[in-house]
Amino acid sequence: MSIVVTGATGQLGRHVIEALLERGVPAGDIVAAGRSTGKLADFAGRGVQVRPMDYSDDGSVAAALKGARRVLLISGSEVGRRVEQHRTVIDAAKAEGVELLAYTSIANADTTGMKLAEEHKATEALLRDSGVPFVLLRNGWYLENYTEQLPGTLAQGALAGSAGEGKVSGAARADYAHAAAAVLVATGQAGKVYELGGDRPFSMAELASEISAATGKTITYNNLPAEDYAGLLAGVGVPEAFAEILADSDLGIARGDLLVSTGDLRRLIGRPTTSLGQAVRAAATEVQE
Repeated sequence: MSIVVTGATGQLGRHVIEALLERGVPAGDIVAAGRSTGKLADFAGRGVQVRPMDYSDDGSVAAALKGARRVLLISGSEVGRRVEQHRTVIDAAKAEGVELLAYTSIANADTTGMKLAEEHKATEALLRDSGVPFVLLRNGWYLENYTEQLPGTLAQGALAGSAGEGKVSGAARADYAHAAAAVLVATGQAGKVYELGGDRPFSMAELASEISAATGKTITYNNLPAEDYAGLLAGVGVPEAFAEILADSDLGIARGDLLVSTGDLRRLIGRPTTSLGQAVRAAATEVQE
């Protein structure tokens, strides 16, 4: 059974391949597809098939999916171009007659008002209309969205955002990857929708408290109007359009759009999800070494 992981050069894709190998999937049955195949040389050395693939190149997508029985479509990173890129993969999967296509969507995609969800909603609609057997992996926020910003947070002595007292059900990137691997190797997945998020939601004030405890440096959370937060992000180099999307996402957190209470992630991976405290402590150790 050939399993194709698209976007395999990204961090989530690499985690998924590792998770598939851990589950005993033969390396030769896994296809790691991505634009920069040189970044996948370590997997090739372990027997994983490596194929070049660019979401915007129909020919490369068709070649990457050749012989695929199951496909993980990891959502593209180019906001504004993703729907057509995803359509290319869905069309190729249909032409290949795959038995299952799993798509990494966003938590509560059918109800959220977040701008970031618009392309995910459109992709889900494409899947429903395609005739391809599919399963939706509606991923919540990565804990890494916050922990990877730790050096900057410590330098500023504060967190900034527009999430108010809202809470987010964050989990580690590896948790979501193990869930995807579990679905890819299981039977009877077509038509399922998994709402995936961490076991214990947290607010930005709680995040600030965890950072303070892990580093010994007092960190506060400064809640800002969305316009001001977008301006702050743009001021440190975030492209203006994306800064507005990030600020809008914080407003979604304030509304509860990224709260997930299904327990789907914990059940799929067979263990508790990575806690905020665990993730922050690990990141703090790296920063302080």
